[in-house]
Amino acid sequence: MPTMLELSASLGQALQARGWQLALAESCTGGLIAQSITAIAGSSAWFDRGFVTYSNAAKIDMLSVPTELIDEHGAVSEAVAQAMAVSALEHSLANISGAVTGIAGPGGGSAYKPVGMVCFAWAIRQPGPPHVLVHTRYFTGDRQQIREQAASYLLTALLRSVTSEV
Repeated sequence: MPTMLELSASLGQALQARGWQLALAESCTGGLIAQSITAIAGSSAWFDRGFVTYSNAAKIDMLSVPTELIDEHGAVSEAVAQAMAVSALEHSLANISGAVTGIAGPGGGSAYKPVGMVCFAWAIRQPGPPHVLVHTRYFTGDRQQIREQAASYLLTALLRSVTSEV
């Protein structure tokens, strides 16, 4: 399995090949994905910006995620991940954005939303509304392992989207 750094480098090459830029909206990963990307020399050519919106207030203030969406679905939901990805795209110069929100633990989980539940969304700019994909995964391990698995998953999903035709 490739490392986050290897995934970031591959994503960067794919983005540059298309002339695209990336924006991120991270919650449970707390900037881990942006850290991996900015570890790549020259990433400023393809990484526009990242939003670390750990609190609900940050999601609302920085990404304009509707309060009602968080109230109805919870911060850890595909609906909120989608809103984060779309807003990251709207608040950037990027062609593609990725968002992640989840429960890394060790506390904070419930029977309905257990520790390890992570919701993802990625959005691609196109004429009209963006093309958005969402997915939920359930990871195991300690807090750091869950965060790293979530980061690797989103990097892989973004790489697949950039290298495929939408």
